[in-house]
Amino acid sequence: MGVLATAIGLAAVGSFGGLVLASGILFVRDDTRTRVVSILISYAVGTLLAVALLRLLPEALDELPPRQVLGSLLVGIFSFFVLEKLVIWRHCHETGECNVHDQTASLVMMGDAVHTFVDGAIIAAAVLTSVPLGVTTAVAAAAHEIPQEIGDFAVLLHAGYSRGRAMLLNVVAGTTGILGAVVVYFAAGMVPELLPYAVSFAAGSFLYVAMSDLIPSLHRGQADPNAWRQVALILAGVATILTL
Repeated sequence: MGVLATAIGLAAVGSFGGLVLASGILFVRDDTRTRVVSILISYAVGTLLAVALLRLLPEALDELPPRQVLGSLLVGIFSFFVLEKLVIWRHCHETGECNVHDQTASLVMMGDAVHTFVDGAIIAAAVLTSVPLGVTTAVAAAAHEIPQEIGDFAVLLHAGYSRGRAMLLNVVAGTTGILGAVVVYFAAGMVPELLPYAVSFAAGSFLYVAMSDLIPSLHRGQADPNAWRQVALILAGVATILTL
């Protein structure tokens, strides 16, 4: 049960760490919120790419042939493409320009719950491979949750929700990360040979988020337009994962 407790604890870090840090944005002006999101996106790109390419994939390659690892990676990327199309969990990073209403806000929260469930599952798969890998994966998940949670808050506030209700909805969505960790823990216990496939699938999901959602916003100038600062923050994200 010690491994389960560790998986749940790190899933909570990945799910709620970003939420706690992002919650302070509820009390600042819209222009300040936009600047903070812009900075955090670059850092999140670095952590996601580093965990996927330098931590998760090497672990999977230690257990499986390259063709099977890359196949699982491809499935992960495609699955997140489909998830994005079906659930609409692409968050509004350019928070000052969102045209939202109550139905859109509900879809965003439903998508956030699914996304957080997957993050919790990914963290648990990493913990079952090794605890240090679980730690770095939780850090990467929390890092990319911060700008996403800020985007969620912006969507809900623009839709007319109070600060308290916006916080409550994000907390409820965050609990699905713990559920995802529990599901993967027991599933891996029944079918342990699936674990390296789950790890490479997780790498695909992180790569998709970084390269489909976050990096395009940096290129379009919707996030921080300062190219040198973008590079520095991406490298800082990579350095964080390497240090851990």
